[in-house]
Amino acid sequence: MKAVGLYRYLPIDNDESLLDLELPRPTPVGYDLLVRIHAVAVNPVDTKVRRPGLRNPADKVETTPKVLGWDAAGEVVTIGSDCTLFKPGDRVFYAGDITRPGSNAEYQLVDERIVGHMPASLGYAQAAALPLTSVTAWESLFDRLGIVLDTKRNLDKSILIIGAAGGVGSIAIQLASNVAGLEVIATASRPESSQWVKELGAKHVINHRGDLAPQMTALDIAPDYILCCNDTDAYFNTMAELIKPQGRICSIVETTQPVDIGLLKNKSASFGWELMFTRPMFKTPDMIEQHHILERMADLVDKGMLRTTLSETLSPINAANLRKAHAQLESGTTIGKVVLSGWE
Repeated sequence: MKAVGLYRYLPIDNDESLLDLELPRPTPVGYDLLVRIHAVAVNPVDTKVRRPGLRNPADKVETTPKVLGWDAAGEVVTIGSDCTLFKPGDRVFYAGDITRPGSNAEYQLVDERIVGHMPASLGYAQAAALPLTSVTAWESLFDRLGIVLDTKRNLDKSILIIGAAGGVGSIAIQLASNVAGLEVIATASRPESSQWVKELGAKHVINHRGDLAPQMTALDIAPDYILCCNDTDAYFNTMAELIKPQGRICSIVETTQPVDIGLLKNKSASFGWELMFTRPMFKTPDMIEQHHILERMADLVDKGMLRTTLSETLSPINAANLRKAHAQLESGTTIGKVVLSGWE
């Protein structure tokens, strides 16, 4: 089967950073589905795993190719003996498991407990833009921040989403506004990203290239919740200053240095992490919740309460186009999601 992967961890301008490959087609066992991939999306996690760093230095060489990709839409080909949720021919979408080979391949094995049926109203490219960001946003809002799914109880509550024009923020705005009924304050720094977040449901937009505190003071809002989708190191002190007493903060971005959690004590505020790979990585007892989340998201899309965040499609799926997508994400200017569709 065709695939795109790497042997070395290199900057994206190196032609060997991502390579076109031919790999054996895998066989499903147990809870695995074998999915024929029709479209994939690219996320910041792809670039973090690919580029050289402390974990994977540039001189490290893999003996077998590493396939990236944690967003896919495709069709079930065959199923393992323990599968009960899907059958061959089902159209599915999912983010997958970072500890297993990724979706940048014609065929992929994925545990059915972290897979959902695709929205009936979307094509493969539109659906591929959704899984990782949808699961991350849902878990952030409803599992980590503890927001209740009751619009009446959220009438006077607000959420600040930092880095709102990216993939996770774009879904979080819609869930917070359309599903939970929160007042959404989104950060964006360019006219096009500001317009994007407004269209998705943000009531207020502030500029994260400036000081957030005076901008929030001008709005006269102390948020009940804060979701940080960009640079926890840079925003932690500001989040501690802005959060309402007894409020909750969640971040999806790892720190590179210690932060002062003591800043939250006087407010009895809480801070939590969200990593959507936690459930599949540790095979938690509630791992199937990601299946349920994706089923809910598909239903919300088909009911018109949530829209895909696809902003650009490249075709076909190959190393050159994936290098282009990685470079675009690393530029920090991407709005929504970049998707690759179809194989040559």
